[in-house]
Amino acid sequence: MSRLTLRLPETLHQKLERLARRESVSLHQYILDALKRQAASAYKVQPVSDEEATRQQATALLQRLGQRTFREIEKALAEQEKVKPEKGLKKGLTWPPPALIIRVP
Repeated sequence: MSRLTLRLPETLHQKLERLARRESVSLHQYILDALKRQAASAYKVQPVSDEEATRQQATALLQRLGQRTFREIEKALAEQEKVKPEKGLKKGLTWPPPALIIRVP
């Protein structure tokens, strides 16, 4: 466990003490529970549509590519290991999906 010292305005301190008493817990426990609730609500996992997932992947890819020169990208693509598709995969599927293909003039 780590320790954190907070300076609170007196009015906030009194309000937190009242709320803790109302829930029959210590001030420490009340503040800890409030912080846990706040932290948990900030990181809710929500379903994402296939379109949104593809958009996010494309955005991330473009950001990574934007940090490289065209020659570096060409070299990395040329060095990629060529592999045969696994048996049982549907034919006609391509990678990257058409939404991720980047056309360079």
